[in-house]
This record gives sequence, structure tokens and C-alpha cells, in this order.
Amino acid sequence: MKKIVLALFLLAGAAASAQNGNPATDELKKELQTVKSELQTLRTETRKLRGEVTALQTRLKAAGETIETLRQSTQSNSQAIRETADQLGVKISTTEASANQRFQEVGRSVSNTTLYVVIVLLMAIILSVLVYWFLSRRQKTDKSAIIEQVGKTKDEIEEKLVNEFDREIQLLVKKLENQVPVESDTPEPEIDHSLALKVASEINVIERNISLMSEGTKGLKQLKRSVGTLKDNLAANGYEVPQLLGKEFHEGMKVTVVNSIPDENLEAGAEVITKVIVPQVNYNGKMIQSAQIEVSVGPQDDDSQDSSINNNNITNTVQS
Repeated sequence: MKKIVLALFLLAGAAASAQNGNPATDELKKELQTVKSELQTLRTETRKLRGEVTALQTRLKAAGETIETLRQSTQSNSQAIRETADQLGVKISTTEASANQRFQEVGRSVSNTTLYVVIVLLMAIILSVLVYWFLSRRQKTDKSAIIEQVGKTKDEIEEKLVNEFDREIQLLVKKLENQVPVESDTPEPEIDHSLALKVASEINVIERNISLMSEGTKGLKQLKRSVGTLKDNLAANGYEVPQLLGKEFHEGMKVTVVNSIPDENLEAGAEVITKVIVPQVNYNGKMIQSAQIEVSVGPQDDDSQDSSINNNNITNTVQS
């Protein structure tokens, strides 16, 4: 608007100058022409602005209508939500009441069931304790009776063995006494040693069994004396049965190692004769029967153990 007013003043001035024949008329005409162009431009821009304003008003109107629609929809949704909430509240209250009633019923049922279960468990525990006490007492009684019976049986068996061995020794003593002694100065190309070897084997068996018997076995002392008498009779006829049981084994012994058993209770590298299977018998200082033995071996290193195994698998033929 300021530019329009300014242009009017300029036009008035230009007209006055033209009438007065002012030399700046040409310049004013140029400026006037410029003002007219700007005025035309302003009119064009104004029309555009009016169009934009109209478009904005249309958009605002549409937005207002949309907002009104949304407001109405929101009110409708709020009303529906309130109605739904009221319905859910009623349903929740009903469900809660029903659930509480069911919980109460289940609680009463569980209480009764738990009581019955506890009673049954207590009765089962009491019954189990009584049965265990009865069985334990009976087992102790039976075990004592079995141990007593086993002890009696073992004692009876040992007494029978003692009596049997004693009778056998008496028979062997009589046989040895009836045997005609052989004069050591008389050369005998062939001598029958069968009886002496049999006696030596019987002595070995009897002594092995004696080592397993209780010291309190009835007749055991008498049996040991009888074995001593039998050995004396063998010695009187020139026979000797060396005592090998419990002695340390070494390669210089003329024996046959039938079995070798590891024994952690022995010292490292120790080898002890723990069983005589066939006794050694000497006649007039000369061996007529080599012994067959079982050796227990103490812990050894790998190298020495391999060497010991190889040595125990062969028959020692070196004379002692």
C-alpha cells in the first residue's frame, strides 16, 4: 500500500512537471513505468495470496470437520469403553465370588484329604517301625543262633579231623615201626621210599590243616605231639622233611614254584613260601623228592617284577 501511495504521488508530480515543461519529465516517466510494473506484480502476488488464503481456509474447514468427526468418535468410543468396563466389572465380581467359593470348597477338600493322608502315613510309619523292630530282633536272634551253630559245627569238624588225623598217624607210626631199618653202610642199589614219601605227604597235609585250626580245638595238642613222633620215626629211618613253610624263597633252593601271589603286606622285593604243596624229602642227607611250593611276593618295580615272573615260571634246578 505504501508503494501504491508513493506511485500516486510520483504520478502527480510527473503530471505537474509535464505541464510546467520540467526537464526531468523523462526521468519521471521512467520511474512511473517502473512503478506501474511493480504495481502489476503486486496485484499478481495479491491474487496468488488470495488463492492460497482461500485454499488454507478450505483446508482449515476440512480439518475442523475431521476434528469434529474424531471428537464424536472419541466420545462414542469412551461411552463404549465405559459400558464395556461396567460389564467387565460385573463379570469380574461374579468370577471372583465364584472362584472364592471354589477355593473354599477345594481348601476344605484338601484339608480333609491331607488329614486322611497324614493319618495313613503315621499308621504306615508305626507299622514299619514295628515290623523293622520285630525283624531286627528276629534277625539278631537267628544270627546269634547261626553263629553259635556255625561255631559248634566248625568245632565239631575240627575235632573230627583231629581224631581222624590222630588215627591215621598211629597207623603210619606202626607201619614205620614194622619197617626193617636199612643199614647205612650196606650199599643198596634200589630202596623203596614209597612209604616214607607217603608219610611225608601226610605230615604236610596234617600240618597245613593244623595251621588253620583254633588253638582251643579239643585234641589239637595231642595231634601235634603225634606229628612230632611221626617225624622222629622218619628220622630214625634216615628220612628228613625240611621245614619250608614261612621261609624266604631264593633262587638257590631246589624247588618248583607252582604259583606266585602278590602280597602288599610284605616288604618290597620280599618272597616268602606261604604254602607247601609237595614236601621236600631227604634220605641220608640226599634229596629224593623236591618240593612244590607257592610263593607270596611283595611289591616290586616293573623291571624286577618282570624278572621275578620269568623266574617263577621255571623250575629251579640249582642244588641248595
